[in-house]
Amino acid sequence: MIGAYPFSAVVGLDDLKLALILNAVSPRVGGVLVRGEKGTAKSTIVRALAAQLPAVKVIAACRFSCDPAEPDPGCPDGPHDAGESGQERPAALVELPVGASEDRLVGALDIERALTEGVRAFEPGLLAAAHRGVLYVDEVNLLHDHLVDLLLDAAALGTCFVERESVSVRHAARFLLVGTMNPEEGELRPQLLDRFGLTVEVRASRNPDERAEVVRRRLAFDADPASFAAGWAGQEAALARRIAEARERVRQVVLPDARLRQIAGVCAAFEVDGLRADLVTANAAIAHAAWRGGAEVTAEDVREAARLSLPHRRRRDPFDAPGLDESRLDDLLAEHGGDEPDDPDGGPSTSGGPGDSGGSDGPVNSGDGPETGSAESPAGDGSGAGPHGGAHDGGSHDGGSGTGAADVPGASDGTGASPDRPFAERVVAAAEPYRVRPFQVPGLGDGASGRRSRARTPNGRTTGSRVPAGRLQRPHLSATLRAAAPYQRERGRSGPGLLVRDTDLREAVREGKEGNLVLFVVDASGSMAARQRMREVKAAVLSLLLDAYQRRDKVGLITFRGSTADLVLPPTSSVEVGAARLRELPTGGRTPLAAGLRRAAEVLRVERLRDPARRPLLVVVTDGRATSGSDVAAPAALLAGTAGVVVDCESGPVRLGLALDLAARLGAPAVRLDALAAGGGLGGLVRDYRTDYRKAV
Repeated sequence: MIGAYPFSAVVGLDDLKLALILNAVSPRVGGVLVRGEKGTAKSTIVRALAAQLPAVKVIAACRFSCDPAEPDPGCPDGPHDAGESGQERPAALVELPVGASEDRLVGALDIERALTEGVRAFEPGLLAAAHRGVLYVDEVNLLHDHLVDLLLDAAALGTCFVERESVSVRHAARFLLVGTMNPEEGELRPQLLDRFGLTVEVRASRNPDERAEVVRRRLAFDADPASFAAGWAGQEAALARRIAEARERVRQVVLPDARLRQIAGVCAAFEVDGLRADLVTANAAIAHAAWRGGAEVTAEDVREAARLSLPHRRRRDPFDAPGLDESRLDDLLAEHGGDEPDDPDGGPSTSGGPGDSGGSDGPVNSGDGPETGSAESPAGDGSGAGPHGGAHDGGSHDGGSGTGAADVPGASDGTGASPDRPFAERVVAAAEPYRVRPFQVPGLGDGASGRRSRARTPNGRTTGSRVPAGRLQRPHLSATLRAAAPYQRERGRSGPGLLVRDTDLREAVREGKEGNLVLFVVDASGSMAARQRMREVKAAVLSLLLDAYQRRDKVGLITFRGSTADLVLPPTSSVEVGAARLRELPTGGRTPLAAGLRRAAEVLRVERLRDPARRPLLVVVTDGRATSGSDVAAPAALLAGTAGVVVDCESGPVRLGLALDLAARLGAPAVRLDALAAGGGLGGLVRDYRTDYRKAV
């Protein structure tokens, strides 16, 4: 079996290494969220860290990894006697797959046995397996929100609670939580983002030497993993010792009142919400002091902690770029720093990161091992010819990969015309986005949980009961009892309680909300080039992108101009990508309306195959003119039965009503563009849509 890639051999990623180590030293820091593009060694370095954690002693027969010295008094496998014999094993690395169920995460109570046999049988989940180890969630942004809530609650409380129809089980669940995500695939909700202690942005290095070193090490590892690991064994052992010593030291580290006030002042100045930022920064500063071997938190410890704990808490909306102005951070640290010396314990004044020279056991990347200063490592995980250097030392860098405020449509009022862009083709900035009222796809769906349209979902209000198709997951107790009641005499009941058989079991049918696919088909032809008209169109789409982010929808964007239709934004949950595409949307040329509708039909066909449960809503933004291509009758017929809205962009005192004709062909309501921004805004659109849909059916 091939072992994990050595932690010390990963090129660069200094901030990520430091964030992981701080959590390894003190789980109170609250975990790490790693944001970055694909192929940047995010998964590799997490798996590598688990191998460096100290071994744990566990009670042999306990499925919940209780410590023999301090067993959990509420352990479901208990009670355990203090001092009970145990065994030593490596710290666990548990990976939570994106498609995991709630029972797989928190554990499953066998409701069937509880009802039919009166037995409380509990099967531990992944949270129990991760106790006293590492829980790794790849693509955490794709995990269902309710699972993320359960995960973060357990991480914050150190305890997992399982409640099933008045049957309750609890057990300890303390672990180092690490989540990774690619922002292009969608964002985490702000409430969930805030629950991660630290956040690190990673991107592949653009330095050819560093990229070559990554490939060199990876090739060497793949060719002979054992030999490669042996070459880095010394640094790996030093790292493991240093983490263990820091864990012992962290309880004795002192946080002076001056440093605490400095933390509070910095967090207040950055206007972060709540007090979690203050708590996380304080715990991270304490862990950093322990990691560098200090006995007291210094201003440098506070700075390193703030760099990792504040960037994701400063985002006010999805278009804000994650990141931190380090020059402003330095100014605020100086302003709130007090008069104490920076290093009263005499420890090194370096950052204490994994590549520094502080600490009793030496650095992680030192000696014969290469050291680089890039904040990221390219795809692969880094590999090469053992611990012989070849990369450069350039210091670590932070950088956000999101769309900044300057990238938000509406940041400029110009047309975007340039010498290399003809006058007929303009890029017009969007007007200011506005808050929209929610609208729904009619009917009852079965899509993924969201906050948009009515649907049958695992969570929500109970609307009925049914015979379970497989294993009973959500019992409907009253329906089960009603099903069992008529047969009590023939089953020989002679005392209190009901005799329940498998055939009596009923599960609850629940109704909640689902997320939908909102597909925009936008006319970007010359007839739309008037600045105000395109500004309003972009503002409407941008507003709906924000609303879709909050409602957990997927959004796609098709534009048509000239002679073709382009899928500018494939269906995605990432509003950052959507905003960037919208910002660069040009206008000009003829109007191939039929091509736009045909492309929409093709996109929806593919999406139905890919995600058949997600219901679409088609939003066509056009004035209805078709000056290029074929007639719209045939492509409109391909969209029959698709819920839709036609936004009529025609303006002026004389209106041809072509958008109304298109709406009639699609069986959808038509709403004037100025109705989106006037008065009720999208509320008027929704009311018109619902009214016209009811008339149509």
